[in-house]
Amino acid sequence: MEILANILVGLVALEHLYILYLEMFAWETKGRKAFKGSLRPELFAPTKVLAANQGLYNGFLAAGLIWSYFITDRAWSTNVAVFFLCCVIVAGIYGAITASKKIFFIQALPALLALGVILLQ
Repeated sequence: MEILANILVGLVALEHLYILYLEMFAWETKGRKAFKGSLRPELFAPTKVLAANQGLYNGFLAAGLIWSYFITDRAWSTNVAVFFLCCVIVAGIYGAITASKKIFFIQALPALLALGVILLQ
């Protein structure tokens, strides 16, 4: 179970690193494709700075999840992972309510699965 939890936490972290990349560095190229339908095409250029700010926050979420791997005390490592997974879940639910329902499935659901596996250990 611990290996599965580590894999799922890692996948959530990698996903948020990818979101960081899309929003900070590829907003007007790959970001335009990934977020098609969420934003009118003419709005990508003027929202580049806003997207980069969002990307930075996604990077912090990834950093927190990655940090949990380097904490040697198992209880603290678990607590840190749970905290950052909960942050991802809240962000995913909020995004689903305010922007697009698919955000729940892309962002919140993987974090919910990882959290569930952690709590079942």
